Parts: sequence; structure tokens; C-alpha cells
Amino acid sequence: MVIALLSDIHSNIEALDACLRHARENGAERYAFLGDMVGYGADPQAVVDLVEKYSQEGSVVIKGNHDAAIEAADEYMNEDAAAAIAWTRGVLTAGGRAFLAQLPLCVRDGAVCYVHASAEEPAEWDYVDGLEAAVRSMVAAQTAYTFSGHVHDQALYFLLPTGKISQFRPTPGSAVPVPAHRRWLAIVGSVGQPRDGNPAAAYALFDEAKASITFHRIPYDSATAAKKVRAAGLPESLAWRLETGR
Repeated sequence: MVIALLSDIHSNIEALDACLRHARENGAERYAFLGDMVGYGADPQAVVDLVEKYSQEGSVVIKGNHDAAIEAADEYMNEDAAAAIAWTRGVLTAGGRAFLAQLPLCVRDGAVCYVHASAEEPAEWDYVDGLEAAVRSMVAAQTAYTFSGHVHDQALYFLLPTGKISQFRPTPGSAVPVPAHRRWLAIVGSVGQPRDGNPAAAYALFDEAKASITFHRIPYDSATAAKKVRAAGLPESLAWRLETGR
């Protein structure tokens, strides 16, 4: 089975539509949404409605810190993020809020652990941004594969039976073998708000049968997404980030 791994959509329907279309065209049979459906962008309800539809069809959907902040303010959010959450609360329907509120923080399914941040303490929203954090998440997951987001970048870590940990910087479009005799942690990147200087949406495809993962970057209409952010009166920095990927 080929599983599309999508995280950090951040209310960006243009980016989500582009990634889902690419996934379908490349054989995706199942979908996993790894948190942060909302925040930052101008289309929270459209994104939540679409993800909820996929959930009803059997997709895995995980709660992220921005999703959780809809119900309980996150004191660690910066000013622009907090402003976007406050605006999002005002435009989401009661049904949309209820959908986000009931999402799990972590799902283990066979050899895979799905989580937004670290599997060690999912509700703490720790960043897996280095080797030590990756080891802690993989050990806590207790699965061959851990798939997460939160960092808004793409990275692949692997843990050998000897305890040695390494990091691999994936090349978009190139399949990477991920045999299950090692432990792997993939950070799949951000669909809706990349921050590496490339505004193209990011996601990954995991092929269970071939034991491989392919990271992708998908160009989309970021200009329209940025225009919507400005029209909604959201902070200018959020529109600029969509245009520049920074």
C-alpha cells in the first residue's frame, strides 16, 4: 500500500489540493494527515472539511499544536501565530472545531507510528530537530517507522540495531529504501507553509510493499494563497512566507 503523508497544512487549501492531486496521480491508496490543519492561512474551514471527508473514508488524522490551540490558547505561540489562531476561531464552524478537538495525538498502526511532533511526549509539542530528539521519538514510538511533521522541513533519520543514529537529507522525487530491520523517522515537511526558501508544498509517499519513502515538493498557486491571507487581514508576514518559503 502507498500512503500519502501530509502535515502542517495550515489552512492552505491551494497547497493541499495540489499535494492530494499529486498523491492520487502517483498511486496513493491511503492518506495520513499529521497535524496542524489550521493556523496561519486563510482557508481553515475548507481544509478541515476536506480532511474530515478523508477521515470518514478511513484516513489517519492526527492533532497538531495549532489544532489544539483552537480550544486552548498556546502561551508559547508568537504574536503572528496567536493572531491567526484568534482569527481562525472566529471563522471555524462548531462542527469544524469539534472535529479538531476529538483528534488523537498519536496513532500506532502495525509497524507505523503517526504523530505530529515527538512520540516521546506528544502533548508537549517538542521539535524533532536533531539526532538526540529523533532517537527519543523513535524509542518512544516502538515501531519500525515514525512519521511526523511540526518542523516544517523534510528530514529522514535511521537508528541501527547497534544504537547508532544517522540523518539523511532527502532529494525530492528520489525513492529512499527504508528496510524495516532498522528504525526510521521521517519528518515529511509542510504542505502549507514551507520555511526552507522554497515555497513549493512538501509531503511524502511511503510505499509499504517496497519499503521505500519518496519526499516531494509540489509547486502550487502560492500567490493566490498569499492574496487570501492579506484579504483576511492576517499578519503580512504570513503572506510573505507563502510567497518566499522563508
